[in-house]
Amino acid sequence: MMTDPLLEVRNLKVSFRTEDGTVQAVDGVSLTLAEGETLGIVGESGSGKSVTMMSVMRLITDPNARFEGEVLYKGRDLMALTQDQIRGIRGAGIAMIFQDPMTSLNPVYRVGWQITEQIRAHESISSQAARARAIDLLKSVGIPHASERVDDYPHQFSGGMRQRVMIAMALSCNPDIIIADEPTTALDVTIQAQILSLIRKLRDDFGTAVVLITHDMGVVAEMADRVAVMYAGRIVEQGSRRDVFYQPQHPYTWGLLGSIARLDRPKPERLATIPGLPPSLLNLASGCAFRARCAHRFERCLETPALLDRLGNGHLDACHLEPQAKKDARAEAAPPELVEDAP
Repeated sequence: MMTDPLLEVRNLKVSFRTEDGTVQAVDGVSLTLAEGETLGIVGESGSGKSVTMMSVMRLITDPNARFEGEVLYKGRDLMALTQDQIRGIRGAGIAMIFQDPMTSLNPVYRVGWQITEQIRAHESISSQAARARAIDLLKSVGIPHASERVDDYPHQFSGGMRQRVMIAMALSCNPDIIIADEPTTALDVTIQAQILSLIRKLRDDFGTAVVLITHDMGVVAEMADRVAVMYAGRIVEQGSRRDVFYQPQHPYTWGLLGSIARLDRPKPERLATIPGLPPSLLNLASGCAFRARCAHRFERCLETPALLDRLGNGHLDACHLEPQAKKDARAEAAPPELVEDAP
């Protein structure tokens, strides 16, 4: 049976008034997230990934920001709640692992105190019980000697360990959803793998839904059930992990995938890049935002493409090219054996 999504974002728009004009950072984003699902949101820096999810958490308090649309969590519109009401949901219902744990953790408080503070803000338990839970959480995320490290300050932990503390804090009140914003940025490859493995294990053990914000397509391939590709504040492609990786329908997605070195292809002299730069979000022109960088643009790209299911299988894309034209373009860019299962 189909059930209602745990989180549903409907036509979310976020803009900022600046001295130079209005920046439309998020323009009509719609997403759903089911229980226990991992949704990967990918795109270049400035595409609107973090702003979208920070808006879901109601963490943007800039007086020059303007919001439109709905964010439904268990059927309740978070955009209509007061600050006191939304504080009751942050941490307990929806938690966030921020990109830089060193700036997210308060440097003047011990990590154990910061975890217990969140627990006691949502639950009526003693400080001793909250401390015991904080120690258990630190153990669960792989921090050795947790009963001793609980009284350390953030600067006494390495980057990877600080990220584990952030994950422990996010799990402290058993949230339904964890939003992980670039959780492996600035970590070495070995620690990245450990953090991703930890997030996957916690998702499987606790049934927590995960939103994974990243620019790393390799991380998405390993973690996500569904993928949303963002460009210039809009979703340009959305579908299952297999569909997006094996049957990509938008030229921007082709560029992201093409910039990754492949073991099943000849070693290139240089990695492929997407030409040009993302457009300015100040008064973004109508039409396809990617057309200036797209090798397949044509006259119709001057019209703004809608995000549609052009294949009839739930795989959405915002590109005017016909499905057969996309298949032919991808076949020209890759060896035949790599596109044999394309639609």
